[in-house]
Amino acid sequence: MKLKKASTLLFLLFSLCAFSQNTVENSEIVTVQKPISFLDSIKGSFVHYDHTVKSDSLWMNQIGNSLDIYNDLANEINTVNVDKDIDKELPTELLKKRLAEMDAKSPFDITYNQGLENLIKSFLKNRKKAFANQMAVAEYYFPIFEEALAKQNIPLEIKYLAVVESALNPKAVSRVGATGLWQFMYNTGKQYNLNIDSYIDERADPLKASAAAAQYMTNMFALFSDWNLVLASYNSGPGNVNKAIRRSGGQQNFWDIKKFLPLETQGYVPAFLATMYIYEYHKEHGIVPKKALVRHFATDTVMVKKEMSFKQISNLLDIPVEQLEALNPCYKRNVIPSYTDKNHYLTLPSCKVGIFTSNEDKIYAYIDYEKEQKENLNQNKKAVFRKDSTALASNSNVKYYKVKRGDNLSIIAKNNNVAISDLKKWNYIKGNFVTPGKSLKIVIDKEVDSSAALASKVDKSKAVVVKDNTNVATTETKTTVDKKDSLVANTTNFYVVQKGDNLNTIAKKYNTTVTEIKEWNHLSSTNVKLGVSLQVSPTVIPTAEAAVAEVIPVVAPELRDIQYEVHKGDNLGSIAKKFGSSINDLMQWNNLHSNNIAVGNVLIVAKNEIAITVNNASVDTFKKRDPNTSKNDDINYLVQKGDSLFSISKKYPGVTVSDLKKWNNISGDDLKPGMGLKIKG
Repeated sequence: MKLKKASTLLFLLFSLCAFSQNTVENSEIVTVQKPISFLDSIKGSFVHYDHTVKSDSLWMNQIGNSLDIYNDLANEINTVNVDKDIDKELPTELLKKRLAEMDAKSPFDITYNQGLENLIKSFLKNRKKAFANQMAVAEYYFPIFEEALAKQNIPLEIKYLAVVESALNPKAVSRVGATGLWQFMYNTGKQYNLNIDSYIDERADPLKASAAAAQYMTNMFALFSDWNLVLASYNSGPGNVNKAIRRSGGQQNFWDIKKFLPLETQGYVPAFLATMYIYEYHKEHGIVPKKALVRHFATDTVMVKKEMSFKQISNLLDIPVEQLEALNPCYKRNVIPSYTDKNHYLTLPSCKVGIFTSNEDKIYAYIDYEKEQKENLNQNKKAVFRKDSTALASNSNVKYYKVKRGDNLSIIAKNNNVAISDLKKWNYIKGNFVTPGKSLKIVIDKEVDSSAALASKVDKSKAVVVKDNTNVATTETKTTVDKKDSLVANTTNFYVVQKGDNLNTIAKKYNTTVTEIKEWNHLSSTNVKLGVSLQVSPTVIPTAEAAVAEVIPVVAPELRDIQYEVHKGDNLGSIAKKFGSSINDLMQWNNLHSNNIAVGNVLIVAKNEIAITVNNASVDTFKKRDPNTSKNDDINYLVQKGDSLFSISKKYPGVTVSDLKKWNNISGDDLKPGMGLKIKG
């Protein structure tokens, strides 16, 4: 009895210790409460359903991996297959028997011939994996095809024609411009009422293109009364089929007029019949269809009443943009437009349709909010531009500079005592490159201009000497700078953004705040581009007397291309790894057409870097990211009810689902409320 009581007490003691330890561990997780955005507040009020269905965006890989399955058909039809294993797997007599069985059940004229046997055996030898992949995609598309064909009383076997035409890729485009699952040309698509404009191409719409294909088949059958000839006319046009009939002496059978048809069409009908055979007898040949990632019955459509982008839908419904693209291939710009005379529809996984329809008012309210924000931003930009233009007109002089060969924005800005950001703003330049011969507008402040004129009267012994546009020295201090390879370091007022920088690290480096840097540089977000010059301290306008008393030579840091001489044993891969670039970058920068390089070649290995040595560089001869300032503090996030890895990654720019899994050793997609996640800065 005493032993039993002691055991109970001991168990309670251990339980208390474990509970205390968990409590301490949980208390160490810092919950980061981010400001609730309008998007989060909208999503927080959504009506949700308990059931969920997981969809995989890898579906696009299944669609796109077998586009070349029907290349070079004529060669394969005329090549006798000598593979003994295939001959053993499919003897000629067995093939004849199976083709006869197919012919009995089909309105097509399926007749054995040596070319058809060659093609079937070639498919079995070389393309089993491709067919297994396509059969998974077919589970989504075949029900759509069969419904459209049945409405027009077309043989359901015609569905295999889309496999031959596009390999079931709705985005497929042929070398002559035929587009979509059924490969309609532009004029034919227009003829069959398929809308094609800047936003929409209904040739890629599975529903509408299938209906158009069924109507085309109906029209051609009324003309030829033979389904094999209908297939031939679909490939080469009814005109070529009529010519072949006349040249054959009036024969009405495909196999009799085959030699008078275009070469591509001669292999087209056999390819269709070979595909039909593979699909009908895939089990007998050991072809196991891959698992279908999306099925037609697991999707549904909703009518969209306002213009919205796939990105907005992705943010609202927590569905990847790639999956929206796969389910809605007819929208060319990932935007569903709004036309007054026509409705547009969005295909979604069934689990998302209920959320969309139950929260339509809130979704459209968010769309209107984003549109209003965008319009307000544009109006503010116009107002600021008008204000700046008025101020410049009253207080500034304008001159123009013609860009010379070898110039860059940094040199031009320095020589004219202006900021690179101003130079880009005045001339509407988005990147960091300027074309030789272009005239640049330069606005000169009258006050600064007069101060500079006054300062030019200073004693020559204190004058500033500028050499080679990059090196500054004063005769009084006799400070010299190497003219060949040295670049001036950061100044106290301006800082050129380097690789790995962000506003947070720059603010810490100059003992200021992100808000002040944004205010001084008129930034609307925290994103900064490599090579941009930022003001990092308040502007102090000196008086004329102060300008005379002291002239401080200030030169903004300059970005240069870094060159490297190829040594023995080097290759593009090792050089790219050494300097933190990519092989594609090296080939583009140096106009290389292959991976071959010779010892002694001088290559550009880095673009727009602040260099210590720009010629014959090594890894350490140009400035790189400071490891002590490139990493922000880690954030611990507490999972809330309704969170998913995808929705959490969207809250932190630059963070992906893969990052979250890697940082937290997560293998699946399931999260539990209260779980702590580490998010690295």
